[in-house]
Amino acid sequence: MTVMSADLSGIDIRAEIERLRKERNAVILAHYYQKPEIQDLADYVGDSLELSRKAAATDADVIAFCGVKFMADTAKILSPEKIVVLPDLEAGCSLEDSCPPEKFKAFREAHPDHIALTYINCSTEVKALSDVIVTSSSAETILQQIPKDQKIIFGPDRHLGGYLSRKFNREMLLWPGVCIVHEAFSETELLKLKALHPGAPIAAHPECPPHIIDHADYVGSTSGILKFAQEFEGETLIVATEPHIIHQMEKALPGKTFIGAPGADGNCACNICPYMALNTLEKLYLALRDLQPRIEIEEGLRLAAKKSLDRMLELASGTVGKGDLGAR
Repeated sequence: MTVMSADLSGIDIRAEIERLRKERNAVILAHYYQKPEIQDLADYVGDSLELSRKAAATDADVIAFCGVKFMADTAKILSPEKIVVLPDLEAGCSLEDSCPPEKFKAFREAHPDHIALTYINCSTEVKALSDVIVTSSSAETILQQIPKDQKIIFGPDRHLGGYLSRKFNREMLLWPGVCIVHEAFSETELLKLKALHPGAPIAAHPECPPHIIDHADYVGSTSGILKFAQEFEGETLIVATEPHIIHQMEKALPGKTFIGAPGADGNCACNICPYMALNTLEKLYLALRDLQPRIEIEEGLRLAAKKSLDRMLELASGTVGKGDLGAR
């Protein structure tokens, strides 16, 4: 449901968003991977689950989630009484797409002695089929609480699962999904960039493949990378995740230089998430005006999915948004 905005000429979009924010008693959430103009007008900017929990704690009637669909779904799971809108319903996720619920269900049934630790980047239906949801902030804390003899399925991100498997020497059955953004980084181009800035550390998201992770000085969630940027000694940082997070770094640390890790040929914009880019100010305005596209989840499915999220919060509530994957 991609919305055309040609008929909005002459409208002061930002002023209208402010008016509707008040009229609707809405809270606007923006993931770190959103465009700067969306980040700058949001009430909260952050990681996906962190944002959903903050919105749940407000008295807002409406949540406008500028992110992707699984994030808006998570907000609805945690805030069923609130109206949740997503500016563009086609803002999906390659990880969610890689893990169809019926195939995941069959995979689980084929391995009945395994529990499913599932990355939050998945559909509500897959969450409902999982035992514990993890985020890139909470995954380590949770994995360390799982008995060593317990067999584990990890999905849908094989790179995050592989990183955890290598770090903790835990064998896991990995679902073969990848994030198309983090998969796009080039080791060759990264090494060229490192040669140009020999003193600069590299901060990488664990969704990156091993040939990028192996060069990183820090591996962590988007919140963790932002925290590392605020604490590292030096003037330049190379950032191997979706580059729109650099906007927050530059706002917080205007005296430092942040360089996005390059894609395949060193010049392409393939490290920009095409799904996140579908959200615009115009679509946000229309979503607040019309309260559409609206996220709806059947109650039985919502409760089943919430069970795996609640289990995560029981095991690792203090890690959400804290980026605790830490230095390698």
